[in-house]
Amino acid sequence: MIRKSSRTNYARVISFLFIAAVWITWFFIHGTGSALSNLKENWEIAFTMIFGSMVAGGTSMGGGAVAFPVMTKVLEISPYEAKMFSLAIQSIGMTSASLMIVALKIKVNWKLILWISLGGILGILLGAVVLFPLMNPTSLKIIFSSMVGVFGIVLWSQRNKGQNSNITDLTNWSKSDKFILLLTGFCGGVISGLVGNGIDVVSFTVMVLLFGICEKSATPNSVILMAINAVAGLFIHQFILGDFTNPVTNYWYAAAPVVVLGAPLGAIICKWISPKQLVRILLVLIGLEVLFTLILIDHSPVNTIIFLASSIFFWISFAVMKNSRKTREQLINSKVT
Repeated sequence: MIRKSSRTNYARVISFLFIAAVWITWFFIHGTGSALSNLKENWEIAFTMIFGSMVAGGTSMGGGAVAFPVMTKVLEISPYEAKMFSLAIQSIGMTSASLMIVALKIKVNWKLILWISLGGILGILLGAVVLFPLMNPTSLKIIFSSMVGVFGIVLWSQRNKGQNSNITDLTNWSKSDKFILLLTGFCGGVISGLVGNGIDVVSFTVMVLLFGICEKSATPNSVILMAINAVAGLFIHQFILGDFTNPVTNYWYAAAPVVVLGAPLGAIICKWISPKQLVRILLVLIGLEVLFTLILIDHSPVNTIIFLASSIFFWISFAVMKNSRKTREQLINSKVT
């Protein structure tokens, strides 16, 4: 039987080996000169992902929260390429962050991760292959931002009223919990397939509002979930859709050596900051997400209606989650007593 300390040492070794492997591959897969030339040509992407990767590794927002608005608004890259890059680069950054989470012995719930991931893989397949060609990217971005924005308001309200939770894990499983987590993963996977990230935000929302897990404990679970979903998404785009080609590939090569270091650094920072500081960072990121969306979109009557309607929908959904959480806690307490 392998002792816990030995498993931790193995995790640390694997974490550093993964970082080394990415750097070695980056240098030699196309030759050192070609790798450096590509980095010089796409330095804006690499620079952006210094911050994007730390956000991805240390919060539930994902690197796409930084990459997407910068790439589409500042660098004038198409939303489709930005979406695909956001998903692909997280397969490197989030995986590196996940390995660091294990190496640092940060507590995660592998049973929860398993059930959400099963739904997530099915969801991202449906979102990327079937739904994306049928849907308007602008409408998708509006709906995603409205969801994040409403969650930010609810999160701020909870903290402001002193309703923050001290629960660190989902331990008392009810009969419906597996189905709820499977559905959470499916919905989050669909969103990831459509906009490049989402399963981390959706799962984080459900963990906090429905299951009452505190924000700091929910974060590492959401990071690992996005890593699994991003790897699945990269596989789909590379081997099923076959659309992971230039220039997205060049963006990916330029940013890979940055995110493989930045994302685990974000995980380390998250380990040492307080839950209150983490929530403040999240609220700033959420505010920027909504602000950039409002700047990017065309303020037509249709888009305005979509934003308002989706905001109302998510407000009602989150209210139902909070009420269901109270009912769930009462049932669990009654069983205990």
